[in-house]
Amino acid sequence: MSLSTGPVVGDDGRARPPWAARDALLREYYDTEWGMPVRDERGMFERVCLEGFQVGLSWRLILQRREALRAAFHGFDPDEVARMEGVEHLLDDATLIRNPRKLAAVLTNARATVALREEGTHLGELVWSHQPATTPAPRTMEEVPTQSPESVALAADLKRRGFTFVGPVTMYALMESTGVVDTNLVGTWKRGLSKVWQESP
Repeated sequence: MSLSTGPVVGDDGRARPPWAARDALLREYYDTEWGMPVRDERGMFERVCLEGFQVGLSWRLILQRREALRAAFHGFDPDEVARMEGVEHLLDDATLIRNPRKLAAVLTNARATVALREEGTHLGELVWSHQPATTPAPRTMEEVPTQSPESVALAADLKRRGFTFVGPVTMYALMESTGVVDTNLVGTWKRGLSKVWQESP
């Protein structure tokens, strides 16, 4: 196993993937949130939006801007965001990700999220309907997939319903972060816990 890309044991004795081993912000995110099941509509909508913002950027930057994005988009309440008339007023706010296409995508995706309810489901349920039957068992970061047949299908499903910034790679990252698929490295302290969380009442 490569020491540089396999699990890294922290000063607390817990093994984490390299990306979460040394930076305090990423470590906190990994320990408390990443990979834990998100099933509700609002929570999933926020994650879809954040993954869209992350395209071409670092996840650390997204976490740094997360609270400002929450404030700008009504706590990622799909109904409130769907009623917004535009994002021009946000383009001068240096606390946000000032990409006009990504900002506008939040409004587009909010409206698609609201429309999804008319089908008798919601965004959380739709994403989880693409959960794979098996999960990878990577030992190094090189072995972690970047997409899967399920993420390709999910991306196509969402695009068909009007969502944007939801490509297969972005949707695989979403599936990882929301517990739909467990890509924790073998040997890390969170490996296998997503199954426990999923089965909890």
